Amino acid sequence: MIQTPYISIAVSLPVMKSYTYSVPDHLKGFCSPGMRVLVPFGNRRVTGYILSGQKDCKEFKAKKIFDILDDHPLFPESEISFFKWIAGYYIHPLGEVIKSALPSGLDRHDVSHVFVTQHGQDYLNAGSLTPGEEQVVEFILQRQSCAVKQLKKNSKNITINALICRMEKEDLITVSAVLKKDGAKIKKEKFILHRDGPKTIIRMSKKRKKLLSLVKGKKEISLTGLKVHIPTAPALIKPLAEAGYIQIIHRQVFRDPLGDPVEPDTPPKLTSEQQIVVKRVQENLTRGFAPYLLSGVTGSGKTEVYMRLVRDVVEKGKSVIVLVPEISLISQTERRFRARFGEKIAVIHSSLTQGELIDQWHKIVLEKVSIVIGARSAVFAPFKNIGIIIVDEEHDTSYKQETGLKYNARDLAVVRAKMNDCPVILGSATPSVQSYQNVVMKRFEELKLKTRVNRHPLPRITLVDLKKYKDARGYDRIITPKLSKEIRACLDKGNQALIFLNRRGFATFPVCMDCGKSLSCKYCDVTMTLHKGRNEYRCHFCGYGRPVNTKCPACNSSKIKPLGFGTEKVESMLKALFPDARLVRMDQDSTSRKGATIKILKSIRNRNVDIIVGTQMLAKGHDFPSITLVGVICADLSLSFPDFRAGERTFQLLAQVAGRAGRGETIGKVIMQTYNPDHFIIEAAKKQNFFEFFQNEVPYRKALLYPPFSRMIQLKISGRNFAKVKAYAANVADILKIVLGNEENQKHMVQILGPIEAPIQKISSRFRWQIFLKSPSSVLVNRLVKSMMGHPKVTPKSGVSLIVDVDPYSLM
Repeated sequence: MIQTPYISIAVSLPVMKSYTYSVPDHLKGFCSPGMRVLVPFGNRRVTGYILSGQKDCKEFKAKKIFDILDDHPLFPESEISFFKWIAGYYIHPLGEVIKSALPSGLDRHDVSHVFVTQHGQDYLNAGSLTPGEEQVVEFILQRQSCAVKQLKKNSKNITINALICRMEKEDLITVSAVLKKDGAKIKKEKFILHRDGPKTIIRMSKKRKKLLSLVKGKKEISLTGLKVHIPTAPALIKPLAEAGYIQIIHRQVFRDPLGDPVEPDTPPKLTSEQQIVVKRVQENLTRGFAPYLLSGVTGSGKTEVYMRLVRDVVEKGKSVIVLVPEISLISQTERRFRARFGEKIAVIHSSLTQGELIDQWHKIVLEKVSIVIGARSAVFAPFKNIGIIIVDEEHDTSYKQETGLKYNARDLAVVRAKMNDCPVILGSATPSVQSYQNVVMKRFEELKLKTRVNRHPLPRITLVDLKKYKDARGYDRIITPKLSKEIRACLDKGNQALIFLNRRGFATFPVCMDCGKSLSCKYCDVTMTLHKGRNEYRCHFCGYGRPVNTKCPACNSSKIKPLGFGTEKVESMLKALFPDARLVRMDQDSTSRKGATIKILKSIRNRNVDIIVGTQMLAKGHDFPSITLVGVICADLSLSFPDFRAGERTFQLLAQVAGRAGRGETIGKVIMQTYNPDHFIIEAAKKQNFFEFFQNEVPYRKALLYPPFSRMIQLKISGRNFAKVKAYAANVADILKIVLGNEENQKHMVQILGPIEAPIQKISSRFRWQIFLKSPSSVLVNRLVKSMMGHPKVTPKSGVSLIVDVDPYSLM
């Protein structure tokens, strides 16, 4: 507990520094680092996070905190230095870093609410309001009160801001601050305890006697448990408690987000390669920070290596963080770990409800579990004593957060391991160029698994040149005769086939047959996609939709021809070609509902489907022994993206999806359809040879000073007014050049590229410009951006936003 009269606090607002507050007498002795407090900030009340105690407030008069919001810290004091490092490196406010790390729903702050006054009510009853005023008053009265933001969003009146101000001045409405409470709460449940002697004797029915017998036998039982035996238990317990037969208490319980019960497993015998890898890491477990890159072919048993190391760490009384890239993969990993480690596991990912997420977080804080499995946000798990951190499929772009705090969980795993002085393992069959370069530079140690666990060879990959089928009719242009023949052979043997296309929807390029213009989104500079299941055209960036019978916005023609293809169209083709087969499609559309992903994965695992059509969701780490054939519809889709990582992503995706075949007893086959069979990326993917790809890719990166041979920061400028955005981007670039000019000896080490319009120039009605900074020194480029942001001429403009993305992954 903090005993000092003042505390240092990071507020959950976009401000870069921390603030000093005083602790009132009645709250002294209750504050600890890692707790939330409610504090005054300007005219508002906001959530703050206690960082440390302070003996004085220097020359300032410190405001008092209002309240402490937690019974115990939400994160350990040791994690504060980790948060500060993140704030500095990613140039992001410390309070917002902590807010991003914590489960959503743990934020209290004032929200402006609008209420109808008695005066406004009287004017409405008398019919004295204008139509606009009447709409506003009726909207508020329907809800008793509403947030100003909600009122503005729902109003079609373009002068709503002025109208609200005028109505407030005329005393028709009043605007006041209402404290928004936590969106998620701790769940408490009634527990019934047996008492020896009643105070009052009451009549005993059969149900009351049964209830007392159950409670006496169990000594303590939850009301939920009682209801299983006696459905009317809630009505029975009150009179029994009042008479003194039982005692009712409330206790915190944890919502269970884990799946069905899992049978305990027996650890298999390790292969000689696995034994060497496990022994090497075990030797260094107590020697502090050691980063490893575990590169193993698909199906080589990396997960079993992880579990052996986790067992050793847990037996030593330490904690483990295991990161996996996709929520769909968490289910598989969690089942395997639960079969081995039982109830020692918590899971953290965005598909959990707010209540489930906060319960998992509290289980970690209260040290009820020692292993956390989760997506990128699990890197913030509030463990005090971490023994090892594991990042599976470390190459995956899903580890990069693209909204809010734009962190990379793989990189943060390495930083956190260093701060906790423990090993970190980055595992992948197709490592990122960044990580492999760290091996080349001797920063990481490489551990290799060269053969599959079942000793089977990697699947045989056959390339099919799509140029030969460009004039083919019917389905042959998309599902070539070679692929069709192999699917039939696979089905006849009773095996499963995976058909991969990294593009969802039915038709991806609807075109007007009269004027030739494509059907584009109203709010974005992209073509819309036809989704037959929803019977509409939809934008994949902003979600805007048009009915399927829409007319051309340019010429009003109804002759819209849906060209292009996606997973939905491939699914319909396969149903026509193989009517006897059971099909399932797994993409963002088919898995949008809660539980849909788990349901599809179960049906594949239980062999209730024969053909699986999917996007990259299926290309990562899944282990389905009955899949013996993988068909890649078009291997070139991502190869021509205007992004220096396009080749790397294409190779990783193709090698990973090919690795889903032949993981059981039958040797796998892969049919890879491509327009560029001679491209070195396709050739390397065919051979499943990462080193060949790396040797061809690295010279380009080095010559153009792209990562990993430089550090890069992307400045994203956007707004609804094109001229304002363009002018602001030019101003930011000018200030950067001025600041760089002050770096006398090092200005030659930084490249400033731009400003330039983004490849997708408009998304959600916001025009987008960008500036790139490249330098071999991360410290230099970071300092340059911080100096620019602190320059008086780079003050935020109305309607224009500036976002800093350190180590960007998407250049689109």
